[in-house]
Amino acid sequence: MKTAFILIFCAASTLAQTAPTAQATAPGCGPTNLKFSVRTDKSQHPSTQPNRDKAVIYFLEDDGSFESHPQPTTRLGVDGNWVGANHGNSYFYVSIDPGEHHLCASWQSFVVLGAHETSAAAHFTAEPGQSYYFRVRNTWLREHGVTRVELTPIDRDEGQLLASKFAYSSSQPK
Repeated sequence: MKTAFILIFCAASTLAQTAPTAQATAPGCGPTNLKFSVRTDKSQHPSTQPNRDKAVIYFLEDDGSFESHPQPTTRLGVDGNWVGANHGNSYFYVSIDPGEHHLCASWQSFVVLGAHETSAAAHFTAEPGQSYYFRVRNTWLREHGVTRVELTPIDRDEGQLLASKFAYSSSQPK
């Protein structure tokens, strides 16, 4: 009887441990408390050519499969720092140093009650003088109640096509 009591006590103690207080993040994400205000302009479609000792990364937010309003504002991070945010079908770009980089896409607030997958991560190696395109695809399927954020590299031609259809995004920390 004593042995059974000790086993039950140990099992209960293990199950009762508290969850970590900090939200799990990927190496590309910035601080969880930093928020952005975002402005989009459908009349602008700027692009840039990287100089020979840098690379350029374009972040394109595709909300075509997001069946709700409001649409999320998605922060984008490089190597542990937020570099900007998109809202709706929009994009922006930043210049980066060559080498390996860790990327993060994360909703800055929950726009769907019960949303679980609200961030994504990726890594890649940038070459000097090159441009890279990453699509953030936000999905919420009303019928299934599924939320998902995907951060994937896309072909340069596809990236340029999407940028020509999307609004240009400019963001500032709040």
